[in-house]
Amino acid sequence: MHRIVGRIRELRRLRRVYTDRLLTLLTVVLMLAMFVFAPLQATGIFVFQGFAIAALLAIIGSMFVISDHPAALAVMFVCLTANIVVFVLRLYYPPWPYNLYVLASAWLAIAVTLGAVVAQAVFRRGRVTYHRIVGAILLYLLIAVLFGTLYIFVGLSIPDAIKGITFEDNAALANSVFYLSFVTLTSTGYGDIVPVHPIARTLCILETVIGQLYPATLLARIVTLEMRQGSD
Repeated sequence: MHRIVGRIRELRRLRRVYTDRLLTLLTVVLMLAMFVFAPLQATGIFVFQGFAIAALLAIIGSMFVISDHPAALAVMFVCLTANIVVFVLRLYYPPWPYNLYVLASAWLAIAVTLGAVVAQAVFRRGRVTYHRIVGAILLYLLIAVLFGTLYIFVGLSIPDAIKGITFEDNAALANSVFYLSFVTLTSTGYGDIVPVHPIARTLCILETVIGQLYPATLLARIVTLEMRQGSD
C-alpha cells in the first residue's frame, strides 16, 4: 500500500515539474511526424512509417505524465494498437481497403483526445510559460491533423470530392492530406489540390475560419491568464 501511495505521489510530482516541458516535447514529436516522417515516407522510404509509430509511443508516454484521465490513456493505447496492426498488415499482405478507415479513425481520435489534454494544460490558471505557448502551437497542429482525417473520410466516401489527391492506401496520402489541411488552415490558397464537392468545400471553409479565429482567441486567452497571474 505504501509503495502504491509513493508511486502516486511521484507521478504527481513529475506532473507538476514536467507538464509544461512535455508540451514542447509533444510539439516537436508531432512536427517530426508531419513534416519529416510523412514526406520521407511519401518518397517511398517505408521505414519511416515505423518512426511514426515510435512518435506515437512518445506521445502516449508524455500523456501518461500530463494527464491522469484513464479514458484518454485508453483511447491512445487503442489508437497505437490500430497503427501497429495496419503497419504489420502492410508488411505481409496486399493493401487492405479498410486500412485507411482504421488509420483515419485512429488519428481522428488522437487529435481529439490529445487536443483536450493539451488544451487543459495550456489554458489552466498559472504563469504563462514558454512551454505553454508552444503547447498552444501544438493545438494548432492538431487542428490540421483533425481536418486531415476528415478529408480522408470524405475522399474515401465520395469519388473525386477533392481533385489532386488519390485516396488509396499508399505512402503519399498522409503527406498530401497534411498539405491540403495546412494550405486551408493558413489560407494560403489552392493550386494543385482543390475541393470540388460541397461537403469537402464546407470542411475547408470551416477549417479556414478556425485558422483565422484561433490566433486571435489564443492571444486574448494568454493575455487574460497573464493578467490574472500578475494580480495574484
